[in-house]
Amino acid sequence: MTSTADTAPARRVPRPRADALRNRERIVSTAREMFVEFGPQVPYDEVARRAGVGNATLYRNFPERADLVREVVLSIMARVTELAERAAEEEDDTFAALRRFTHGAADERIGALCPMLDGAFDKDHPDLMAERDRLEEAVQGLVERAQQAGRLRADVGVGDLMVAISQLTRPLPGSACGSFDQFVHRHLQLFLDGLEAPARSELPGKAATLEDLRRDSCSSS
Repeated sequence: MTSTADTAPARRVPRPRADALRNRERIVSTAREMFVEFGPQVPYDEVARRAGVGNATLYRNFPERADLVREVVLSIMARVTELAERAAEEEDDTFAALRRFTHGAADERIGALCPMLDGAFDKDHPDLMAERDRLEEAVQGLVERAQQAGRLRADVGVGDLMVAISQLTRPLPGSACGSFDQFVHRHLQLFLDGLEAPARSELPGKAATLEDLRRDSCSSS
């Protein structure tokens, strides 16, 4: 005999309404801009005001600041990953793909990501781990293809690229973000000129890997 429990249809989980999704996206986009400009400790009320939502909507989506910071980090990582994937697909010249990705990542202000990663939130969250793996795979592919084509010097690694992008897109202490932006792409292009093969000098030390960056980050936290 079939029980009622066996025959009852599975309960459908309601999908978020379109306006609720738009509010969430607006909050994340606004928070990303404000975190870049002021850091992740900006007042919650100000994030809600600039996003054009009520405080209740903000807290309903992100009850804790760590929840919002994690979502902003995920958003930045996803956008940068998509830049790497599109550059690889659309550029025939492997170094042109690397150059396009580097300048695009600068426009996303990924230098602001590092201070956020020092914050008090779960850095081993499954969503973060998955997005990090996707990003690393995409950028590793750009670097390896450029090196295999003889367009990128062989004595650099993905870690070298990511450190340079992070450092060169982070405003100097005491400087305004707007006035600093004019130098970012100029200095990145100087850096990229130094990456192109054939190498014009011998680099000290060894190529930095993504594992090196993770290890150094863990030891300093």
